[in-house]
Amino acid sequence: MAGHDAHYYRVADGTGLPHDPFNAIVGPRPIGWISSLSAAGVPNLAPYSFFNGFNYRPPLIGFSSIGWKDSVANINSTREFVWNLATRPIAEAMNQTSASIPSDQDEFVRAGLTPVASTEIAAPRVLESPVNFECQLTQLIQLRDVDGGDVDAWLVLGQVVAVHIDKRLLVDGVYDTAAAHPVLRAGGPAAYAEIAPEAMFGMTRPDDGG
Repeated sequence: MAGHDAHYYRVADGTGLPHDPFNAIVGPRPIGWISSLSAAGVPNLAPYSFFNGFNYRPPLIGFSSIGWKDSVANINSTREFVWNLATRPIAEAMNQTSASIPSDQDEFVRAGLTPVASTEIAAPRVLESPVNFECQLTQLIQLRDVDGGDVDAWLVLGQVVAVHIDKRLLVDGVYDTAAAHPVLRAGGPAAYAEIAPEAMFGMTRPDDGG
């Protein structure tokens, strides 16, 4: 029976495990690979492991940054950013953009990636990424704990205003998730997961007639 022989801990007391399992349990998680532009025009590109979509109409996506990092500072100034899909063929390049480098240095150059102009905003897209969402900032929220204290983390929410999709990922007009081989964060210092076609399965929701 699930939960019958469970490892239990109070978070305040520590996990009692070699590594905190939180990130591994809440996963694998989509990667928020965010490109932005500083007020001075310096490009920035960084991956965030707390990312997801939050609404259909209008389409809203968001990521959480642990600490006030360059991406957050840029978006706070310019009110725009691009989400770029991280895939297996460019996973190593994506990982390179996670390095802590001075804010006046360009992660595109470090990772050997190509910045390309967006259509509706000034922030650049990653040319090598097969899907890009151009976004405008809707909310920038500092997170709080249960006692109302500020947490050193910021939730960035943006409205998708333009979308770029590699046509090879559209099958009869339907986006093929697995064909892109997206990469997801799976917890721990180096764990990732890849979505491949064999990982997919179908299941109809009851309200849809299943």
